[in-house]
Parts: sequence; structure tokens; C-alpha cells
Amino acid sequence: MAPESKTSPAFQPAGRRYFIWGQIVIVYLFLEFALWAPTKEIRNRWAIVAATTILVLLLIDRPSLLRLGLGLPKMFGASMVFGIGFATVAVMVILMRWLGGGQIPANPAWRPNLHLAWAYAIWALIQEFMLQSFFFTRFEELYSGPAAVWMASTIFAAAHLPSPILTTATLIGALFFCEMFRRYRSIYPLAVVHAMLGLTMAAITPDSLLHHMRVGIGYLRY
Repeated sequence: MAPESKTSPAFQPAGRRYFIWGQIVIVYLFLEFALWAPTKEIRNRWAIVAATTILVLLLIDRPSLLRLGLGLPKMFGASMVFGIGFATVAVMVILMRWLGGGQIPANPAWRPNLHLAWAYAIWALIQEFMLQSFFFTRFEELYSGPAAVWMASTIFAAAHLPSPILTTATLIGALFFCEMFRRYRSIYPLAVVHAMLGLTMAAITPDSLLHHMRVGIGYLRY
């Protein structure tokens, strides 16, 4: 067996490990405050605080664009992500339409809205940046790749509580996204597939179950 690299988790100084854990805990707490604050104004303020903290911490660490997954995707990796993503969308629609007997769209009052679709696509990119470029890279520095995949996916899914559907779906989705990021290192194909899956779920799942894709206090107040 080859010796471990000095950049591997086993060689991280204790001070650095505490610093990384501090980053993870602080940012995650800020995000939870943004999800559970009692008013929209306070939630927006916490969201700004969380986003600013992430950017400041990235500026402090100064990771490469490759490490953050901001480089152009490789053809093979992007093809893998898109292929699995399209297949998953097809399976979701088939299961709901033919096996579940559900109507599509599940919420007839909804109307196709290109502006909202683009807004959700941008939000999917932001989520993937937070999940992969911030949380996953830190767990990867602390632990091995497979452990980082599970840990980043778990906290991402937990952020979607108390929605049982979104929490379950995002755990499964995040395991896939984090593993693809670990192997192919680009958030752009992941964001596209993330948007596809999210919009598909919104289209095939009744609002009575999904609460209009809300999480945190918004889910409880729907």
C-alpha cells in the first residue's frame, strides 16, 4: 500500500482540523438560522450573513478553482452526470404517471413559468456551490473521500427538515452529487441535474405533501 500523502487527513495538524470544524459548524448554524427565523426579514439577514461568511472563509483559505469545482467539466464526467440525471427524471415521471396513477402536473393551479425555472436553476447552482465547494471540500480535508460524501450529504439533507419528502430525496440526491463531484470535480453539470430533479419533483408531487418545496419554518407554516 502506498504511503499517505502529507496533504491527506491523517497529516492535518490539530489546529487546522479545529479550524475546519469551526467553519463547518458556524456556517451551518447561520444557514439553520436563515431557515428557522420567525420572519422573512430576519431569515434574509441570516442568509446574507451565511453567504458572506462562506465567501470570507474561502478568501482566507484561497483554494484553487479546480478544488472548488469551478473549472470547466470534463466530457466524460458531464456525460455521466447528465445520463444518470435524465434517466432519473424519466423514472420519476413514469412511476408517478403510470404506477402511482398521479396526474402531471400534480398541482393544476401551477402554470409554466420560465422566469421561475431560471431562478430555481440559479438557486440549484448556489446550493451545489455551498454543498460541494464549501462543505464537501472541508469534510474531504478532514476525512477520506467516501466518508466526506456521507457527511456532506447528511448535513445537506438535514437542512431540508422537517419535510420528509425533501429530506429523503436530498439525501439520495446529495450522495450522488457528492460522489460525482469527488470523481469529476465540477459543480456545473451537478447544478443542471439538480435543477432538473427539483423541478420534476415539484411537477409530480402534490403541494399537500411537498408544501411548495418549502423547508424549515416555511414548511410548518404552509
